Amino acid sequence: MTRIPHDTSGEPNPLRALDLDRLRRRTSMKWRTYPEDVLPLWVAEMDVPLAEPVVRAVTDALALGDTGYPVGTAYAEALAAFADKRWGWDGLAVERTAIVPDVMLGVVEMLKLVTGPGDPVVVNPPVYPPFVQFVGNMDRQVVEAPLGADGRIDPAVLEEAFAGAVADGRRAAYLLCSPHNPTGTVHTAAELTAVAALAERYGVRVVADEIHAPLVVGGADFVPYLSVPGGESGLSLMSASKAWNLAGLKAALAVAGPAAAADLARLPEEVGHGPSHVGVIAHTAALRDGTAWLDALLTGLDDNRRLLVDLLAEHLPAIAYRPGEATYLAWLDCHALGLGGDPADTFLHRGRVALNSGLPFGTGGAGHVRLNLATSPQILEEAVRRMAAALDR
Repeated sequence: MTRIPHDTSGEPNPLRALDLDRLRRRTSMKWRTYPEDVLPLWVAEMDVPLAEPVVRAVTDALALGDTGYPVGTAYAEALAAFADKRWGWDGLAVERTAIVPDVMLGVVEMLKLVTGPGDPVVVNPPVYPPFVQFVGNMDRQVVEAPLGADGRIDPAVLEEAFAGAVADGRRAAYLLCSPHNPTGTVHTAAELTAVAALAERYGVRVVADEIHAPLVVGGADFVPYLSVPGGESGLSLMSASKAWNLAGLKAALAVAGPAAAADLARLPEEVGHGPSHVGVIAHTAALRDGTAWLDALLTGLDDNRRLLVDLLAEHLPAIAYRPGEATYLAWLDCHALGLGGDPADTFLHRGRVALNSGLPFGTGGAGHVRLNLATSPQILEEAVRRMAAALDR
């Protein structure tokens, strides 16, 4: 699999395009959950204008009144072409895809295909909280296989979880977060191959949430789970949502490995009625025509990672931060500050900065916060200054 690095785009950094006054005119969750004196660096929305090809595609659809039900394979074809060019993966077969409303609802549908009520689903905490919430709400049992101290999958811990999950002859699944949220870890080909081998040995089905795949530093290191040896029986969920800030335009794709095609074929037809047709148009345009904008974003995010390192060293040196290789999320270890298990509470009420508490991320989350880097350098600087000032009150 030959990977092609992304090109330097020459486009302006979209993270520098919007000032705070304009951002506060937004009506989405990020900007309306807290009072106006709070800087929101929490939920996964980016402070960017949309890529021009996306705006054009959506505007054209609205002008045409093209707001009906989704149909066709344009989204899957765009994703397959993106995967081939970006990751050197030519194995994404359009005929083994299905549109789903979004990644997490797609995860639910994939887990329904390979597990039943009461069956265990293995996750790697600290991990995206909806993993636990959605799995629990669909009457599956959550089994934790915590990441190692290095923030990576621990094969021994994962094997123990797999063995326990199938001990009573039950079906089991592994919900893989790749790249990992909140740590930003990008799993290597060797790690994913080891996962596939364990899954095959214990008969565990792998469902991979790969929504952050386009947001890898350098654009060349992401390895699709379905591309590794043994990954043929896996199911993946992909979307342009996170990388192009399209959460409000719902659409995602379920992708099956060759040995999982029959499973995906059992997906109820009505699931495909849930995605937004305009969302499908937007995501297709992003993958097909929005890569120059994405490259500019990745450069800006890398700049913000380095800026955060410097800001923490200057203002909050007790916070431990290991920059991730992917996502626009920073996982900050605040144990040394002595703020207890939920330092986000202090930063919110004393510093007026909204961060994600680490507690809902499961084992390993206490004493941590998740900070959204996808904002302007000016807002990031002000947020860290406020966080530091919160400790003096």
